[in-house]
Amino acid sequence: MTPQSAIDQITVEWSMSETGVIWLRYHADGNVGEVRLPDDLDQSGRMDDLWQNTCFELFLGEPGTERYSEFNFSPSGNWAAYGFDHYRDGMNPLALAQPPEIYMDFSDTHMALEVTFGLPDMRVGQEFDAGLSAVIEMQNGEKSLWALAHPAANPDFHHRNGFTLKMEAAER
Repeated sequence: MTPQSAIDQITVEWSMSETGVIWLRYHADGNVGEVRLPDDLDQSGRMDDLWQNTCFELFLGEPGTERYSEFNFSPSGNWAAYGFDHYRDGMNPLALAQPPEIYMDFSDTHMALEVTFGLPDMRVGQEFDAGLSAVIEMQNGEKSLWALAHPAANPDFHHRNGFTLKMEAAER
């Protein structure tokens, strides 16, 4: 995490089915009243630049290649998905098998974003190097950047060494 935040910790639960459906639940504990949330919490469409405000992210790297995907999920219900050929290069919108279903739950002391979405057919059945991250924007505009790892001097969610989680489908 960097810099200081009203959020004390973020935990993530996840699963991936053999059919490429991913379920994620991001749970942030802290003073949620200090977090800037979108005005409208009832949207659900593809939208760019979600990372500029409070959002939760997933990066999936394809082992043995430089290709990776980025998924952004906003508390508003908006989402984004991109494919990259190389580090921050070749960015293209990624078509999903099903649009994400995003649900929010929050109180004064926690916020949780739960999302379910289907991977594109070409990525089903793969094992991934995954990075889980979050951008938490405070009411004063400052942002704290959370990730499983910050391998570089400055936070960089696209840095492949930050993809420290092995994500593979659950066995039946």
